[in-house]
Amino acid sequence: MQVKARIAEKLSAAFAPQSLNVEDESHRHEGHSGHRPGGESHFRVHIVSEAFRGKSRIERHRMVNQILSAELAGGVHALAIHASAPGEPTAS
Repeated sequence: MQVKARIAEKLSAAFAPQSLNVEDESHRHEGHSGHRPGGESHFRVHIVSEAFRGKSRIERHRMVNQILSAELAGGVHALAIHASAPGEPTAS
């Protein structure tokens, strides 16, 4: 299974998101640290879930990082996280 699909599957199972977008941005980091031929090293996640309501930005990031700990330890070099609760403004 591709890393992108595994990230989406794990986040969906853990947070039952209202919306989820996982983008592989590896192509934008060619020649930079952590880039690998074939990509799957740099990702951006936009997730909206009730699970984040009342949580600080740091708590939300920790929640996502915990779920994706295996991916972060096994080859994902960078993960940009945009996590919000339904009805909150989303940052880009």
